[in-house]
Amino acid sequence: MTVDYLIIGAGPAGLQLAAQLEAEGRSDYLVLEGADRPGAFFTRFPRHRQLISINKPHTGSDDPELNLRLDWNSLLSDDPALRFTGYTERYFPDADVMVRYLADFAAKTGVKVRYQTRVTKIARRDDVFVVNDEIEARRVIVATGVSKAYEPGIPGFGLAEKYTEMSVDPRDFLDQRVLIIGKGNSAFETADALMETTTLIHVAGPHSVRMAWRTHYVGHLRAVNNNFLDTYQLKSANAVLDGHVRNIERDGDGFLVTFGFTRSGEVLKELRYDRVLACTGFAFDASIFDESCRPQLAINDRFPAQTPEWESVNVPGLFFAGTISQERDFKKSTSGFVHGFRYAVRALHKILNRRYANRPWPSATHDPMPEAITESIVERVNRSSGLWQQFGVLADVVTVSREEARYHEEMPVSYFTETGLMTADHEYDHAFAVTLEYGPGHDQVDPFDVTINRISQDDASRAHDAAYLHPVVRYHREGVLVATHHLAENLENEWNRPEVHVKPLVEFVRRCLTGAEG
Repeated sequence: MTVDYLIIGAGPAGLQLAAQLEAEGRSDYLVLEGADRPGAFFTRFPRHRQLISINKPHTGSDDPELNLRLDWNSLLSDDPALRFTGYTERYFPDADVMVRYLADFAAKTGVKVRYQTRVTKIARRDDVFVVNDEIEARRVIVATGVSKAYEPGIPGFGLAEKYTEMSVDPRDFLDQRVLIIGKGNSAFETADALMETTTLIHVAGPHSVRMAWRTHYVGHLRAVNNNFLDTYQLKSANAVLDGHVRNIERDGDGFLVTFGFTRSGEVLKELRYDRVLACTGFAFDASIFDESCRPQLAINDRFPAQTPEWESVNVPGLFFAGTISQERDFKKSTSGFVHGFRYAVRALHKILNRRYANRPWPSATHDPMPEAITESIVERVNRSSGLWQQFGVLADVVTVSREEARYHEEMPVSYFTETGLMTADHEYDHAFAVTLEYGPGHDQVDPFDVTINRISQDDASRAHDAAYLHPVVRYHREGVLVATHHLAENLENEWNRPEVHVKPLVEFVRRCLTGAEG
């Protein structure tokens, strides 16, 4: 059997890409899934079953595009029945709802999935991938997620109970002293669940706890998981230890753990615990690849290294989708989460079509005058969910020639700047890349500190200093960045005030098109 596209994994990313291919009538693809159902990851994780991806059915708007800004679980579809918001009203849903939703998505979209087919070997012969010595594929898209527990190089780490295997029954930890290694959401999710039954809990790691509400990275610690911090700071038995775990060894019925404390210049101290739990995150499993096509890894070998097209940097034709695509924007945007990678997968589909089917990036034709270009930009930034969720990663690109302007939606910024549109699509003289971005130093200040001077929403002249999410328009001429314009931030996220937003943008576009800018 030979296919053009073989997708490995029927989780959200694999289903999203398969649905894109199915919708355009493609029959030359197949999804392989090791489990007996789609979305099997969510049958086990998160271990305490509460998702941290928000779900808000009641938005006050009937615009489906705008509503996706507050719906972090739906996959992209034109079918209103495939909105996750119709499955539950819980703001932080139970993971079992996601399992049911993904099963319905797979069934209703009719995607071609072969279940209970675990991929154990991928090789490359000439220009074709051979999977399990059975299926040949011209291109392979890996959408398996980060499927193995990440193990830091700590002596004795094998003595710790892994997040993937530990008990989730709080009564199993009754009157015990517990150490949790890790400072991410899985660590604090676990700590919150065990607070009522344990004697004490220490959460340990070498780096500072980073709060998502401050950094705007949703993978940092979320408020829904941080009750534990109150118990620490209000002197209620628990603690956060800032330092490296240097060694773990058995000590009778418990464990003796050696710490090097960061705040004390690596002063060493030994502490005893009844249980040690490892909540250190996950990593990509590259063991299925033989030497003929093993992808190069990055970020402590946790992710495959990727080009701006989400292709392996060293294996042509091998692409990545979903959580593992976050190597491109690690801890900066949202590619590691459904509400981010659903748009990245849609962009990957366009890239594959452009590269292998000679189809130009979809675009709408507009009047090339500054007023018309500005109107198109403002309309998009006021309602786009893709730019909103994939801030700084995806851009709308407006190309302008003498005859027309073309509006291309949701193109990866790095893909546009490194690859461009000129050769495959059409000739143009000017290009504007439109993104939504937070301002410089947005993660360095406390957003709730009222003593800090903030940029006025009415001050268009200082929009470039605004910390909150706002539109940024970058002008490129002949592939070179020439000028940048920021639109003033707005509490309602509506950038259409005539004097504050529209008029300054019209003038910026006009100067660029006439050569007065830059």
